[in-house]
Amino acid sequence: MARYKPLGKKLRLGKALKQSRSVPAWIVVRTRRRVRTHPKSRHWRRTRLKK
Repeated sequence: MARYKPLGKKLRLGKALKQSRSVPAWIVVRTRRRVRTHPKSRHWRRTRLKK
């Protein structure tokens, strides 16, 4: 990717980066492992973002 990124694209990439984090361990404990995976989790190579 280019070094120069428009601000809008940079904000979208930053938001996507935060969304793709795993579920915190205390949530897994609290829900007794019912919630293990994050529905918005995304792998950078498997799934592409909309531009």
